[in-house]
Amino acid sequence: MKDFYKVLGVRKNATIAEIKRAYREKAKLLHPDLTGDVSRSDEFDEVVKAYRVLSNARQRSIFDESFFIKIKNQHKDSESFNYYDWLVAREDEESRSKLIFWTLMHHREDEAVAEFKRMQMNYVDFSLKKWFTREDFMDYGYILAEELVIRGEYYDAIILLEQIIKMEYSFNYFYIFFPEVMDFTMAILRNNIDGVISDELALDVYERALELGFSEKENAFFLRKMGEEYSRLGDLSTAEICFNEAEKLMF
Repeated sequence: MKDFYKVLGVRKNATIAEIKRAYREKAKLLHPDLTGDVSRSDEFDEVVKAYRVLSNARQRSIFDESFFIKIKNQHKDSESFNYYDWLVAREDEESRSKLIFWTLMHHREDEAVAEFKRMQMNYVDFSLKKWFTREDFMDYGYILAEELVIRGEYYDAIILLEQIIKMEYSFNYFYIFFPEVMDFTMAILRNNIDGVISDELALDVYERALELGFSEKENAFFLRKMGEEYSRLGDLSTAEICFNEAEKLMF
């Protein structure tokens, strides 16, 4: 049996975030559609299999039990310097941003989301992307967006995803995984905005969505939703403009 951790190049205690990132990186190097090289298709299939096992909690547990019959914690780090404590003790924006992604990557998702929300409230211009490489921001920002959605923080998730999507258009980082990002974003826009967040925030979200490169059909959906929001807010003339624009996109 193959060591799936070695196949993906991750630690045996890797978080799901690390596994997802490693899979994306390996797939970009091996996917025949991207490389034009079919000679490494077997290697690519192994990567896909490793990802499917390690990204599923039950399958990963079964794999660990069968593959690592005798796992010994040969060396537990006893370093005097504790990076987490060092970050927690600091209040500058860079350290707090790094704390968010550190906790996200170390099975402390609740803490990561809570700190992200705190920074959003206390710093008007707070932005995670200022402190990380584009690759790190796009990878971990996407995973943070997933955690925000799990906790019902839909507006904040959309703001993060908006930054990631716009960055992808200029940077082309996700490649074959980008449709997954767009589908995830669209699912939030369809199911978790109207009637879930305030009309004012919903309007902001739909206006932002119009700039994200969705299809004309999806843009028509956003415009119709904007029309409904404006109607509820009593701005019937703007609502009519939105409905008319939506109709134009459907023909």
